[in-house]
Order: sequence, then structure tokens, then C-alpha cells
Amino acid sequence: MLDPSLHVKLALELQHAEATRIQVEHFSKRYPTLSVEDSYMIQREWIRLQREAGRQVIGRKIGLTSRPMQIAAQITEPDHGVLLDSMVLRDGSEVEASRFIVPRFEVEFAFVLGKRLQGPAATLFDVLRATDYVVPALELIDARIEQFDRNTKAPRTVRDTIADNAANAGIVLGGRPVKPDAIDWRWAGALLFKNGVIEESGLGAAVLNHPGNGIAWLANKIAPYGEALQPGEIVLGGSFTRPVACATGDTFHADYGQLGSISVKFI
Repeated sequence: MLDPSLHVKLALELQHAEATRIQVEHFSKRYPTLSVEDSYMIQREWIRLQREAGRQVIGRKIGLTSRPMQIAAQITEPDHGVLLDSMVLRDGSEVEASRFIVPRFEVEFAFVLGKRLQGPAATLFDVLRATDYVVPALELIDARIEQFDRNTKAPRTVRDTIADNAANAGIVLGGRPVKPDAIDWRWAGALLFKNGVIEESGLGAAVLNHPGNGIAWLANKIAPYGEALQPGEIVLGGSFTRPVACATGDTFHADYGQLGSISVKFI
């Protein structure tokens, strides 16, 4: 474990990178002994800095839930991060691309909790009982830590991604809220259009066989720290598509069929 003062130092680097839109070098390269636990401690310090700046925690996100993404990241389980009120983008709005560094959209379902959900033995059925409703969502991911090393071009590791709040930068909720037992979420999916062309499509089953399984995993993962998922929190269950790059002038439309749609334009 790295010294706690280093966790704070690296969190401050992330804060500066977000403010200046200038990425920092891989933490895993600069500190080879960096562990996954260190990365989560850096993430916690970054969230602390955000809260001190007046931002509010509104939920959590789960990442690296699909098998292809886990293989690419060389991991065997998902990662997680924290959602803040400053990350909320309105459906149908225009978003300034200059707010972000290398923004990309992922297609997901968001679970909005009506009851407290606590591990360490939470199951999919517990998730469904605790969820008030599920709603279509787009997650905007970004990279405050370089995706590829500026010198070696090596990709960043999952330890870097976790420290970088699991790459989260924004969320868009839209479409039609649905009770968790109303449909089979394994077969619910979406088409993601970019500038009128379908860039991605997928089904909820790509997320751990059911997007609710990720919520159960998260409740169990944070339980050893005395934490639980709380009523009213938004939890992004994980993407069932690959990330799609965003740039000024791009228009996105996610069609979730009977569940409605989400649209965003970058300016």
C-alpha cells in the first residue's frame, strides 16, 4: 500500500487534470507497486475533493462489466466509481465538448433505488426488490489519465482507470422509467446512432448476463467498508456496447425501442 499522503497528491493531480483538460501520465507507470486498493483510495480522495468543492454524490457506476472489456483490461471482475450532481447532462441538450478531454459514450441502464441495498450477500433478487425503477442511460466516459503513455504508447492499466473514478465524466437519463420486474432486462437493448449512422447496438445480457447482477456485485464489494447503496441513488449497471467517441458537431441518438430514447448534441 502506498503512503496515504501519496493518495492525496495523486487525487490533486486528477483534480488539476480535469480543470485544465491536460492529462497526467499513468500512475501505474510512475508507481509500479500501485495496487487496486491504492487506486480506490485515490478515487476516494478525489471524491472528497469534489465534495469539498460543493458537489454532491448522487450514486455509483459500474464499469468493465462485459466479457470483451474485461479481457481487454486483463481483469476478472468489474470496477466502480462515484456519480456526482455535476455530471448530470440533460436529455435533448447541447453539451460543450470543450468541457471534456476525450469524451466517449456508452449505452446502459440506470437502476434508481427505492430501498437500501447492502451486502455482503446481495443477489439479483435483492436488487430487483430494492429498485424503484430502471431507466435508459448514456454514460459519458473521459480520461484524466492518459489512455496511452505519451512515450511508450502502452495502454493504461485498470489501476489507472479505477483511480480516475472508473473513467466517469457524465450521465444522461432519458426514455421511459420501468419497474424492475416489468420486462426481461437481458433482452432489453438499444441502437446508438452517431450523426444518423448506427455505431453500436447491444442487449442487457452482455452485462454479466443481467444488468442487475452488476448492482449486486457492487453492493457486496463495498460492504466490507461499511457502505451500502442508499434509497434514491442512481446506479449505472454497466455498458452493453463499446465506447463511441464524441466531438464538436456530433449528434447522438440512443433508441431503446419501447423504453424510449435519449438524444444529445455536442457543440
